[in-house]
Amino acid sequence: MAHGRPVSFGRYIFWGVISALVAAFLAWAFVPSAVPVDVSSVEVGPMTVRVEGEGQTRVKDIYAISAPVGGRLMRIETEAGDRVVAGQTRLAVIEPADPTILDSRTRAEAEATAQAAEETLALASADVERARAELGFARAELYRARKLSQNGTISKRALDMAELEVATRAAEVKSAEATRKVREHELQTARARLLTPTADGTDGQCCVAITAPIDGQVLRVLHESAGVVSAGEALMELGDPRHLEVVVDVLTSDAARIREGAAVAIENWGGAALNGVVRRVEPFGYTKISVLGIEEQRIDVIIDFTDPASLPASLGHGFRVEVGIEAWRGDSILKAPMSALFRVEGGWGVYVMDEGKARLARLEVGHMNGREAQVLSGLRSGDEVVLHPSDRIADQVSLTRREK
Repeated sequence: MAHGRPVSFGRYIFWGVISALVAAFLAWAFVPSAVPVDVSSVEVGPMTVRVEGEGQTRVKDIYAISAPVGGRLMRIETEAGDRVVAGQTRLAVIEPADPTILDSRTRAEAEATAQAAEETLALASADVERARAELGFARAELYRARKLSQNGTISKRALDMAELEVATRAAEVKSAEATRKVREHELQTARARLLTPTADGTDGQCCVAITAPIDGQVLRVLHESAGVVSAGEALMELGDPRHLEVVVDVLTSDAARIREGAAVAIENWGGAALNGVVRRVEPFGYTKISVLGIEEQRIDVIIDFTDPASLPASLGHGFRVEVGIEAWRGDSILKAPMSALFRVEGGWGVYVMDEGKARLARLEVGHMNGREAQVLSGLRSGDEVVLHPSDRIADQVSLTRREK
């Protein structure tokens, strides 16, 4: 029998225990831990889909006041915000415009024309005197002819000729007097061309006063200072601030979902939220460049306030507002938060927390409003879905609720 060194079983036991501990540690280290998540319950309740947009308030009927005639407008004392009464409040006064200042050549021509008119008037006056003298002579001849005709000295024809001569001379007098009046008017016209602006800026002629056509308020004054205006030039705008509406431009794709009579929430104008209703969707769209430089087809939506009589006095024309137009509404809708949804193979999916593990659920969704989505199939009321799922979450991964 050969004799050797004895086997040390204690050393094998020691290293075996060490290896088991290392293996247990590695197994524990590589076991995936539960992912902390935020969850939300799927509920049944009312749901509203709105078309959001920015708009502004405006007075329904704006009256543009313009100059009815050309002339010199006196300074407008009425200011924006002033109340006006129909037919009583004077808005503006227009005086006749000052005559044009003449240069030396034009003045010389005008003076020569006036001098010629004076001479022509003198000639016409002389013609009147001559015609009157001839008429007087013809009347004297007629008187003598009548005396001679009574004695039978002259014939009846000679008497008729004398009467014809008187009538002819009387007509010549009237013609000469009419010609003289024409020459007087021509002289007045020639002298009018020589008129210059007076020192006080008035010529004594009447003015045109513009009064308010409605009861309301001055919205803005477009031409405040005195100066020459032409006929039709805009001077100011009037309106009744109690009769306000809201105009908002929306994408044509969104406008297709809006119906007249839809409820509207009007917010962020500087006060409490107000209620409105869609009165009209304009039939004509237009192209508008967005802040990103993208061409968009938009259309205007006109909104009436539900209770215009109770509008705050601080709300006026041209205020910026944010509106939410109701495009769809449901009462008993199964809905899930939009923050839980993600795209899966062309559809929608969520992770449901089921007994501490993630379960992938594919959904069929309906309406969405940016916060919630209508669930048509794939979930039940009370299911807890993971909010904002990260790439650490997959099907059957352990989950734990995040401590708040």
